[in-house]
Amino acid sequence: MVGPKAIIHIDRLLSNFDLLKTHLGQKRLMAVVKADAYGHGSVECARALEDHGCDSFAVFSFLEALELRDNGIKSDILIFSKTHQHYLEPAFKNNLTLNVSSLDDIDIFESHKLSNEKIPNFHLKFDTGMTRLGINISDASNVFERVKRNLGTECKGIYSHYATADEGDLSFANHQFSLFNDVIETAIEKEIKFETIHFSNSGASINLDQSKFDQVRVGMLLYGAYPSSEVPKDLPVEPVMEFCAPLVEVRKVKKNTPVSYGGVYKTPDDCTIGVVQCGFADGIPREWYKEGFVSMNGTYFKIAGRICMDQFMVNFEKFTPSIGEEILIFGKNKANQILMENISETIKSTPYVVATGIKGRTQKEYKF
Repeated sequence: MVGPKAIIHIDRLLSNFDLLKTHLGQKRLMAVVKADAYGHGSVECARALEDHGCDSFAVFSFLEALELRDNGIKSDILIFSKTHQHYLEPAFKNNLTLNVSSLDDIDIFESHKLSNEKIPNFHLKFDTGMTRLGINISDASNVFERVKRNLGTECKGIYSHYATADEGDLSFANHQFSLFNDVIETAIEKEIKFETIHFSNSGASINLDQSKFDQVRVGMLLYGAYPSSEVPKDLPVEPVMEFCAPLVEVRKVKKNTPVSYGGVYKTPDDCTIGVVQCGFADGIPREWYKEGFVSMNGTYFKIAGRICMDQFMVNFEKFTPSIGEEILIFGKNKANQILMENISETIKSTPYVVATGIKGRTQKEYKF
């Protein structure tokens, strides 16, 4: 081991998938593999999930979707990003499902259809409170009339996105749910039928049982982390990523020895300081140094001083570890575990930021 490594435990990914499928009952599961499957490797994760029975995926960008198709993924792929006119032809050729989230998008699809151009399938997205992408709910009646008149064959689904489903106070989420239900009622009145209706994300899949409809989009839970500390930990998901790095230097130092930039950390006693070859450029959050810790052979040790771009230091106290020892930064191995949630809660961030931050020189290794 010569640098940081992200070990991706595919067996845990599939176990989490099975656990979530059981939890969802008859609802379909849409596996969200955007942002390189939250740092876990989109192609490898999607391939394993598809072989295991997953038949629906979601990504953010058009290029992410093409990457999956180019690597043999055959299942449905929904693209979350804003639709552009030049996407329509390649999306149709590659059987990709686009996101229609504005009246302008409807114009683009109608124009292509009326010009006898073949258009891809799409899902309608309504904004119920995220104030990001989404059709205004006041335009629902008009949109459904246009879809029924010109685009009924290609309109396969309808969805929205929660802003607060992973928080303890669900009052706004319930308000969004009510608004989305009104939109669905309008669609029924206009005699619009959809193959799929989806609203729930990872947080809502646990917090808001009533909003599961017939499909649920699952991202972070699939990779073994809870979206926030306010979501009940009802499912024993396992962390899929094990992020580790090698110990490359060991030295004995005296009490009050300053360590790392700024000298903000001084050794509380005579101790052993070790250098780990991993830095914030590789994905370990720089803010984690204040209260951060790592694990070696089942024992926790405190991070010593500010995390550098390429390396960080650890106080091994009276232990004398060997150079080359594998240091667990987060995840789960045979000896111990450090959850991404431990880190994200301490630095007032989210596990999404921690997971997608793994990059740079970090090598991925897949275990099946």
